[in-house]
Amino acid sequence: MALKTTGALLEDLVDTPINIIVCGGSSLIATGLVNRTTKDVDIVAMLDSNEKLVEAQSLPEALLQAASQVAASMQLPDSWLNNGPRSIVNKHLPNFGLPEGLLQRIKKQTYGTKFNVYFIDRIDQIYFKLFAAVDLGGPSRHLDDLNALSPNDDELIAAAQWVKIQDPSESFSEMMKTMLRMTGYERVAEKL
Repeated sequence: MALKTTGALLEDLVDTPINIIVCGGSSLIATGLVNRTTKDVDIVAMLDSNEKLVEAQSLPEALLQAASQVAASMQLPDSWLNNGPRSIVNKHLPNFGLPEGLLQRIKKQTYGTKFNVYFIDRIDQIYFKLFAAVDLGGPSRHLDDLNALSPNDDELIAAAQWVKIQDPSESFSEMMKTMLRMTGYERVAEKL
């Protein structure tokens, strides 16, 4: 409902469509991968009018204005639409720091003619959720989401290799191995 209302507001605020790439809980819910609630929409990146990747370091003013109006009218937190995970996109890393093939797997949902939301795929969620779970260092909704995605060993190994690119420090790698061991993925931890 919040995204639909945002799209309706953008009809009068912009000339060209705004395209966002969304990860996290709202993407999991929109793609039917999990059944839970969330209070926010996490923007990891944007696409320009040619559908080329754009960093989401700052969001378009019209989008922020529409999101603010939606927050007020629907009693949502001010940051319900945010670019919190934007740091994953790094033009100095291979594939801008995103999992290989992410842009080919995103699923588009239109909200009017001026707002397109691209939700990331299940495999990319596994990558992002593993990274977020390790980053938080303990039980979290990210770990719950990761388990709900039921990754197999090969998917987790690929995700772990990507996580190592995001944070190449030995301490982060050890934290990841420890978390994998403690959550029933011992075989995966031993292969890293």
